[in-house]
Amino acid sequence: MANITIKGIPEDLYTLLKRRAGENRRSINREILVCLEQALSSRRMDPAELLARADAVRERVRMEPWTADELRRARDAGRE
Repeated sequence: MANITIKGIPEDLYTLLKRRAGENRRSINREILVCLEQALSSRRMDPAELLARADAVRERVRMEPWTADELRRARDAGRE
């Protein structure tokens, strides 16, 4: 297995890593590996593919597309 030394980690980032590692009951090293794995394995979805999937779900549940006003109201209701 390869080793990497990371230099110059900002204190606030180190604090976040340390807290997250504690919350997940992992070492800081393991938390860094998990973060790297998640960042590098995530696949950016094509917008057209995402819309097609949303349309398929909407069709299955027979839901009409929301208007801009409906979206605004729903967004604003979540901020109250």
